[in-house]
Amino acid sequence: MRPLFETMLAGDLHYHKTTRQLMAVQKNAAGEPVGRDIFTGADLGVQERRDIKKIRVNNRLRGQLREAIGRIDLLHGSEAQKRTAVLAILDDLSADNMRLLQSATEAGVNPAVEDLIALANAMVRLRDSSDTEERLGAIALMSERLESPVRNQLRGLLENQSEQDAAVKAAAQKALDKISERIEFYGQMEQLFFGLSLGSVLVLAAIGLAITFGVMGVINMAHGEMIMLGAYTTYVIQQLMPQAIGYSLLVAVPAAFLVSGSVGVLIERGVIRHLQGRPLETLLATFGISLILQQAVRSIFSPLNMQVVTPEWMSGSLAINPVFSVTYNRLYILLFALAVFFALVMVLKKSSLGLNVRAVSQNRDMAKAMGVRTEMVDAMTFGLGSGIAGVAGVALSQLTNVGPNLGQSYIIDSFMVVVFGGVGNLLGTLVGGFSLGVANKFLEPATGAVLANIIVLVCLILFIQKRPKGLFPQRGRAAE
Repeated sequence: MRPLFETMLAGDLHYHKTTRQLMAVQKNAAGEPVGRDIFTGADLGVQERRDIKKIRVNNRLRGQLREAIGRIDLLHGSEAQKRTAVLAILDDLSADNMRLLQSATEAGVNPAVEDLIALANAMVRLRDSSDTEERLGAIALMSERLESPVRNQLRGLLENQSEQDAAVKAAAQKALDKISERIEFYGQMEQLFFGLSLGSVLVLAAIGLAITFGVMGVINMAHGEMIMLGAYTTYVIQQLMPQAIGYSLLVAVPAAFLVSGSVGVLIERGVIRHLQGRPLETLLATFGISLILQQAVRSIFSPLNMQVVTPEWMSGSLAINPVFSVTYNRLYILLFALAVFFALVMVLKKSSLGLNVRAVSQNRDMAKAMGVRTEMVDAMTFGLGSGIAGVAGVALSQLTNVGPNLGQSYIIDSFMVVVFGGVGNLLGTLVGGFSLGVANKFLEPATGAVLANIIVLVCLILFIQKRPKGLFPQRGRAAE
């Protein structure tokens, strides 16, 4: 009966006037009513509007349907459904619902659901019992919980003028204070997670810039457009794989690396190598390239933002407890940023390209005298940095809309991270990105997003006055 009740609750239940067949009816992209068998899920095809009739429900029936679904879930559902059903019952601890919980306990539940049922019994004892010791025991159990019905009942008890038991009131106040402290702690943890999430995006955006800036000394103002190209590559891949959205992101990562990396190599070969040793001209040239790339994207895809679909495995959130949860998309991006960082470190430490990159960054003339093809190293380094920026665009496409100005939102922050961490130092980029992200998110609730950015920028300027070479300055020949 659960599929039937769910369909009724959603307002999709119809019946065929001739055959009397029940079906769930929803509109397709063309606005036509399409029928689906409620119990098997079989497609019944497009229905004629005059042949079907909707079964309407009122608010009273909706309440009864929710109660029936909760009863089914509690007695016959999965453990997750049983947990959800008990949480819903905490708001309505009627005698019928308590008998239902007793039936569920006798039928057997897992420890987590059993703890929730014990909580419901404690809330009933606090509400109905006249024995002080019994009520104090119930409050002691409730003080360990973070569910909102628990806080609501404790507040109601404190506000109840007819409550005369001073010991119970004192215990309720103490329990409420303890719960509030824990909620505040988890609020700080949530801010930390959002800060690390922002920091992971900054690290992905800045790590490629740290390589090109550190090795070649090039201030690449088109770095943000490499991020944008990676995001648009993700969009194109999804358009080519509409039936496999779950796998499209896995295909988009190497594709975005290749597209942005190839464009980076072309920029280096076509423009930057002709401006070697002329930083101002390089800055202006790359700024012009960024405008060209933005306009090219506007001409190809239109100036409107594009929506990239989040795969199902990145949707939703992981509930740590009733007041603290982490979204899967931000969690995956955080882990992905760390994976990209360590992969890049291994490339620079263990590969011949990494050896040549480090040699050129320390002493270009000596590396050239030893037979290192510095021009090829410059092209590969610029391509590697641009490719990683493209990978950052894949991650950003899961957090925001994809548009021509996407990269401009992160280019300044990327330079801030590189300068703060230490030019050309990957560890500095990692620490700098996470530090700025966390600082920004902890300031935002008190100051607002704009003022938080300003405060971070001012603090960064003051820090650079004291340590011009950043947190982790290069040493030896590289420092020159």
